[in-house]
Formats: sequence, C-alpha cells, structure tokens
Amino acid sequence: MQLLAARRDVRGNRFLSTPLAASAVDRILQAALHAPSVGFSQPWEFVLISDDDCRRQVAESFFEENSKALEQFRAGNFDAARLEKYQALKLEGITESALNIAVFYNPKQGPVLGQTSMPDMGRFSVVCAVQNMWLMARALNIGMGWVSIVDPEKVKTIVGAPDDRELIAYLCLGYVDAFYDQPELETLGWEARKAADQVILQECYPKATRST
Repeated sequence: MQLLAARRDVRGNRFLSTPLAASAVDRILQAALHAPSVGFSQPWEFVLISDDDCRRQVAESFFEENSKALEQFRAGNFDAARLEKYQALKLEGITESALNIAVFYNPKQGPVLGQTSMPDMGRFSVVCAVQNMWLMARALNIGMGWVSIVDPEKVKTIVGAPDDRELIAYLCLGYVDAFYDQPELETLGWEARKAADQVILQECYPKATRST
C-alpha cells in the first residue's frame, strides 16, 4: 500500500540528467511483461527512445496538441485564474528525461478469448502493463510520466510503427530530484481527491442516477 500511495506522475521539471542503468530499465520492462492480459494475448509492444531527434519531434507534437487543448479550455469557459494555472503547468518531460518509451497495442487477428464481448479489453491489458511499469519504477526510485497530449498518429510515424498498431502510452522515465508527497495536481488545487463513498457503491446505482 505504501508503494501504491507513493506512485507519482512525474513531469520534466523534476527529472535529473543521470542516465538510467540498463538493469533498472530491464526490471521495469520485465514488470510490464508480467502484467495480466485478456486471453493471455500479451498485446503490448515497447519502443525505447533515446534519440534526441526523435524526442524533439515528439515534443513538437506535444506543443502543437497542448495549444489545441488550451483553446478547448478557453472555449469551456475556464476563468482567467484557471487558464493561467494550466499554462503554468509543466505537463511533459520528453526531452528532459533519460528515456522515453512508446507503448503500443498490437491487436490479434480474429477472436481473442475474453475479448469477444468487450473489444477494448486488449487495450486495457496494455494499460495494466503500464501500471506495472509505474510501480516498478517507483520501487526503484525512478520517476515516470505519462504524456497523453500528443498526436498518436504522428508518434507512430516518428517511430515507424505499422499501420495496425495503436499508441496507448508515451512514457518519460528518469531519476528525479524529489517525489511529491501528494499528486502534483492535487497539491496545486487543480482537482480534489474524491472520497471513497463518492465512488464505491453497494449492489447497484441509486435510482436517482440511473439512465431512463
């Protein structure tokens, strides 16, 4: 429970320039490979990216997509203080981190055991692998950040991924100067932590919340 509570999404203002040991990267990847997957399909692939030019291209995609996100927040009637807070956030560590890892979903052809009724189970399996990586990284005192503000098709092109692959996560890993005691967005007041009784229900949803 201590490890789960100490996991953090790390941004570029926390990463150090210290290279990652190959043995540490291997342990993080081994943790991913031991994740559960629907029908034991193991539908994940991991592209390790250290090349500066590749990372610069991915960073350019982030800045393009982040500008679009800012416009959405403006259109969503965010007040000036919240918009200023958003612009001040450091939301990625693509060039600052020691290593980037692009995590892809490789769909199987034909029916997959356990996936016939819920086709997204393959994607969810890849997310389980990402969570394993996050926990192992934290156990090794290595920071990891998940960058979701990128164009997945551009990332596919940058790393030469086949057409049928789907980008699930773009991760930044590296040693950090410190881990926050609380999630950064909670500390900054961006969102409040939900209480257990807000999200844990007994037996069924209350009648007032059900769709008609």
